[in-house]
Amino acid sequence: MKDQEAAPTHERRRISTREAAELLGVKPETVYAYVSRGRLGSRSSPGGRGSTFDPGEVEALARRSRREPAGSAPAVGGLPVRTRITLIDEDRYYFRGVDATELAAHHSYEEVAEWLWTGVLRPGATFTAPAASVEVARRAVDALPEHTSPTDRLRVAAIAAATADPLRFDLSEEAVLGTARTLIPTLVAALPPKCYGHTDDGPLAHRLWTRLSGREAPEASLRALDTALVLLVDHDLAASTLAVRVAASARAHAYAAVSAGLGVLEGPLHGAASGLAHRMLLEVLDHGTAAPVIADELRAGRRVPGLGHRLYQGEDPRARALFALLEEMPGARPALAAAQDVVATAARHVPLHANIDLALAVLTVSSGMQASAGETIFAVARTAGWIAHTLEEYGEEPLRMRPSGHYVGERPPRPLPEQ
Repeated sequence: MKDQEAAPTHERRRISTREAAELLGVKPETVYAYVSRGRLGSRSSPGGRGSTFDPGEVEALARRSRREPAGSAPAVGGLPVRTRITLIDEDRYYFRGVDATELAAHHSYEEVAEWLWTGVLRPGATFTAPAASVEVARRAVDALPEHTSPTDRLRVAAIAAATADPLRFDLSEEAVLGTARTLIPTLVAALPPKCYGHTDDGPLAHRLWTRLSGREAPEASLRALDTALVLLVDHDLAASTLAVRVAASARAHAYAAVSAGLGVLEGPLHGAASGLAHRMLLEVLDHGTAAPVIADELRAGRRVPGLGHRLYQGEDPRARALFALLEEMPGARPALAAAQDVVATAARHVPLHANIDLALAVLTVSSGMQASAGETIFAVARTAGWIAHTLEEYGEEPLRMRPSGHYVGERPPRPLPEQ
């Protein structure tokens, strides 16, 4: 393999699935699982049979796997990122030691957010946005082009709301909690309404529904949406959460920290993943079967949206909890059947469980929402978790999230470049 490492990337001989499995010390099925989870790239081999892999990428994954034992603490620059917020262990996840799916079954999004921030449960907690904050956020969002993505709208709303808050640079816990309780409802209120007679009062899930669907909201649907918000509040050090903590480490104010998270969330491997699953389900419903849709995804060298998660060997507990509620939701049966067909069809290729993105896609498809609605739900939900991580990071030494780069460029001294 040394000769391949020395050759330019475009000249390397790509290797087969069997060769990749041997380098990684795993079964071929596990190689496809790595592809589905976004840990490894692949291309269709000439003739469309099988897949090929970049040997350098495979070897890098093999080195990471040897270096990172299961259960090792996440680190930045060798520094473990201490957190008391979320633990993921043995296909379950916990907020401050409490099973997160149990919290979602018994408490609203606002109640869980308050408890996550303060450790105090406030039954019936609701968040209210000040009129001045909503007005400036709406003006900013309304000025955006019609095709603007939901995450961009939320990011603009957060920045606009910051300009209306003269206390944003106060990083005391009390001030940040005040920001949190007004920022989240401001983000929702700034979104263009879809439903006539929309409201800015009541539970946040009710307000969010009117920004995502033009349909009336049955109680079972509102419960499913509220539960989805709770399930998505936090998920350890996801990419967007790490960005939030880096911003907080530099003592950026809470609005800026949330904006940093929104910037990362928009990637197709993160908050936007449910939109891909949403479109896939619509295709399955249109075809009447998942087989041709799955075939097209694999033929293009893409992973099947909504399947597998790198942190869970078995079923994503968030998906399991949301699917249980979707079973009770009016009109969800066709999308549920399509999702089940996707899982069963893909299992012939590689056994992967449904993740939260697929469950969220069933919710959005069944509710008449656009494909981008899942991204909006994800962003609004995760804002509460980002605030919790911001508060936690403010309690650490500043600028601790400063890794050193491993320079691999030309060694100095080098001559000045020629004009």
